Amino acid sequence: MNTLLHWNERVLLYFAESFILYCKGDFVDYISSKDNPNIKLYQKLSRDKKYRNEYNMFVLEGMRLCLDAVKENAELHCIFITENAAEKYGEALNLLCENAKKTLYITNELGEKLSDTGSTQGVFAICNILDKTELSSKIDNKGKYIILDSLQDPGNIGTIIRTADAVGISGVILCGCCDVYSPKVIRSTMGSIFRIPVFDGNEISSVLDIFEEKAMPAFAAVIDENAEDLISCDFSNGCAVVIGNEGKGLSSETIDLCENKLTIRMKGNVNSLNAAMAAGIIMWEMLR
Repeated sequence: MNTLLHWNERVLLYFAESFILYCKGDFVDYISSKDNPNIKLYQKLSRDKKYRNEYNMFVLEGMRLCLDAVKENAELHCIFITENAAEKYGEALNLLCENAKKTLYITNELGEKLSDTGSTQGVFAICNILDKTELSSKIDNKGKYIILDSLQDPGNIGTIIRTADAVGISGVILCGCCDVYSPKVIRSTMGSIFRIPVFDGNEISSVLDIFEEKAMPAFAAVIDENAEDLISCDFSNGCAVVIGNEGKGLSSETIDLCENKLTIRMKGNVNSLNAAMAAGIIMWEMLR
């Protein structure tokens, strides 16, 4: 059992009477200062992609998201638990503490400062960036993939990753999109970021070259009456569908790089759909 440092008397009494907290990491500490290096690191990672790339880490907020990370064997650099969270979740926190290198208990006030939501659960983590293996070695010739080109809305990207996980897509590839490790994207994936391969930081032309080399057709999702109707497309073999930017769609250059064009035929007075909604319909058809 690690030594407890600077421990708030009320919290110490609670843990002593309620359960024994096991931590395999470096130490358990109690933090009340906003100037603590761990607090500053969390805030840097939360607000700026530059620091996420520099440290190769990103942040998590919420009990469920942190537990999802542990269950999928993600590496937790450290976890932060507020006094209120310690009382609320009790022994359920053991699993997090056992799998984090460091466990840091913080004041409720610091929890509010770290939170990116309106009402925090008081559980936070710094997590190592997930597998960055070369994309070409990860593509399964029989797999079904969604390629996102220049999407900028975090909610759309998170929803697409979550839907891809739900229907069984082989992987999601991001090209020129907003940072997949931003707190808003991570939160909107609802834990699916840990359950499905997600590849970030790729050039669209290079990605499509990989699929061409593997003889896997790429479909450009477009609004075009001359494109093939989605429900008529042959997705029986390995393939990919490219979804474009929320406002501009796919560039003509990207469309030309794809072997096929597909469209969602619409019967009402609507001529386009939200990117996440369109991607969901397409992914369902790919796996149907």
